[in-house]
Amino acid sequence: MRIGCPKEIKNHEYRVGLTPGSVREYVAHGHNVLVETGAGAGIGADDNAYRAAGAEIAKSAEEVFARSDMIVKVKEPQPSEWVQLREGQILYTYLHLAPDPEQTKGLLESGVTAVAYETVTDAHGGLPLLAPMSEVAGRLAIQAGATALQKANGGRGVLLGGVPGVLPGKVAIIGGGVVGLNAAKMAVGLGADVTIIDRSIPRLRQLDDIFNGRIHTRYSTVEAIEEGCFSADVVVGAVLIPGAAAPKLVTREMLSGIKKGAILVDVAIDQGGCFETSHATTHSDPTYEVDGIIHYCVANMPGAVPVTSAHALNNATLHYGLQLAGRGLRALADDQHLRNGLNVHKGRITNRAVADSLGYEMIEPKAALAA
Repeated sequence: MRIGCPKEIKNHEYRVGLTPGSVREYVAHGHNVLVETGAGAGIGADDNAYRAAGAEIAKSAEEVFARSDMIVKVKEPQPSEWVQLREGQILYTYLHLAPDPEQTKGLLESGVTAVAYETVTDAHGGLPLLAPMSEVAGRLAIQAGATALQKANGGRGVLLGGVPGVLPGKVAIIGGGVVGLNAAKMAVGLGADVTIIDRSIPRLRQLDDIFNGRIHTRYSTVEAIEEGCFSADVVVGAVLIPGAAAPKLVTREMLSGIKKGAILVDVAIDQGGCFETSHATTHSDPTYEVDGIIHYCVANMPGAVPVTSAHALNNATLHYGLQLAGRGLRALADDQHLRNGLNVHKGRITNRAVADSLGYEMIEPKAALAA
């Protein structure tokens, strides 16, 4: 199979779908790899590094899309990209379709088979291709929140770790999954006063054990979320419903009770965000203010640290990518966990959460593939 890797074109997206190391693996398995010139510049990998790994260098993204049987990317295709996709081609990337009706329509019209990293599952009920970027985003959330909290950046002017004789800043994390865990690790490391709010008692017990009493845990209720947000200097939204739009857990009305200059970091923004006042921002203009509260809602947070995140992502995606390259649609038919990643196939939605969020009729993945 010919595998294509175009350069990412989303604002300040420096990651790349295939590192030279991944290219070498595809080539070793008998595949041809076509990489757009300059695709790896953001991680310090030039065209010669890709040539040495066995790739052919394409002069343009148009050439990559036209000549490839499978497209491997990082972020969802942009309008200029989805019009180049076609029936019989496999797209393997993050999609986050639930809050994005325009992209969904574009993919449906293209006829492409689209496999979303964020809905591929594993035998433990986890999301193995989402997890590494959730780890990065969770850790970055605290860095971003701490920076935005500085007075010169519009924040309250609080140092999260405090100093002797001065109380540390407070961090409230809504959601105790991979993002929440990693955000808590960073916040605790800085010396902040950290509370994690989650609706799973077993998960709260696990987090309490992990941190050995160094954080507070609260069962998620409206009251708990309000009290956590009202007392916090930084609030991290880390709630995920796989494939579906994120629930709006912090309402516009609640902003009146939050400290002026506090920071809301919405890591769920790829799925529409879990703050009612959230809208996606970019690394070039990451924050905005609503009612005196600073919002940080960058939709591709891990793109800020592409060397770390591109390699972490490739470590996770390579195994499934090789299955798709080696067996095509048969890999989807035979592997339930990979099949869970199938969101669109030949003009039909094949993911329940996406279909319900956008009002489409859903066809079961097995039925779609059989047809």
